[in-house]
Amino acid sequence: MERDTVDRAIEDWGRERPDVDARGLGVVSRVVMLAKLFGSRDKRALAPLGLAPWAADVLLALRRQGPPFELSPTRLRKYAVLTSGAMTTRLDRLEEAGYVRRGLDPRDRRGIRVSLTEAGRELADRAIEARLGEFRRALGTLGEGERGAVEAGLRKMLVNLQRDSMVPP
Repeated sequence: MERDTVDRAIEDWGRERPDVDARGLGVVSRVVMLAKLFGSRDKRALAPLGLAPWAADVLLALRRQGPPFELSPTRLRKYAVLTSGAMTTRLDRLEEAGYVRRGLDPRDRRGIRVSLTEAGRELADRAIEARLGEFRRALGTLGEGERGAVEAGLRKMLVNLQRDSMVPP
């Protein structure tokens, strides 16, 4: 099996600090490095659509709700994992571009609903195709069994860490 920079770091720590167990770097460092690489690939996949990953996250959160493709800003913020200030700014930009619209909630006169426009829905559909195509290419080095094992292990870690940090699932 080919060695990577993490293997070398673990060896270096084993030599320099044999009293510490550096094996945790094997998973955590690779997850962090892969997150950065996937982020770069995601940007590149969405660029031809004129979308930044944050914009795709918001549009896709609305799109996956099904018709009428809408959420309250609070629920949308949770789906897109953003602060309320960041969500307001992003919604302003997406509304200005014609991809979302904000309106009053007919069930709660104090509430606001954010919904996709037709242009936003079409762009979201193109964005998910671009994003999933890029991820499919990146995961192509893993066999089906390997991918399932990696996914199961990462899910187990994520559920546990989210529970510990009180981050909503």
